[in-house]
Amino acid sequence: MEMKYCMECGCRLEDRYLEHEGIIPYCPSCGEYRFPVFNTAVSMIVMNEKKDRMILIRQYGGTSNILTAGYVNRGEDAEDAVRREVMEELGMEVTSIRFNHSRYFKPSNTLMLNWTVTVRGEPHPNYEIDSWKWFTIEEAREQIKPDSLAKSFLLGYLDGHYEFR
Repeated sequence: MEMKYCMECGCRLEDRYLEHEGIIPYCPSCGEYRFPVFNTAVSMIVMNEKKDRMILIRQYGGTSNILTAGYVNRGEDAEDAVRREVMEELGMEVTSIRFNHSRYFKPSNTLMLNWTVTVRGEPHPNYEIDSWKWFTIEEAREQIKPDSLAKSFLLGYLDGHYEFR
């Protein structure tokens, strides 16, 4: 999502060349370059301690299985957001965490950061989760939402290479 107006004064931005940066939106009223602003979110492949099963969820009335995910709060480190989101949504403590890959998701202007986490115990989901289920790795591969960023992250993790559409 391209910025069109200055977030400080509301003036229409114009493209200008900035040495060492290239073409950057510029506010003629403020006299400042305005670098892109976007959301940051985390998505998690939630594994059991044996790492032979993973949780997929359904939420907000959706009918497809997806990964647990949520936005990073202002001032929050991504790793802390991972732990917080898993605790908030699933009621589970993260015992290990590993970064996998990132991908910009244009529809929501969001940089998605994907992680694999290990958890202990059984989920106690909050109101955001409609349903959840432990899947074997092969079941998860088949049951994740088709043609989704979640599927690209999951298959990338499982197969060792990432392909995004």
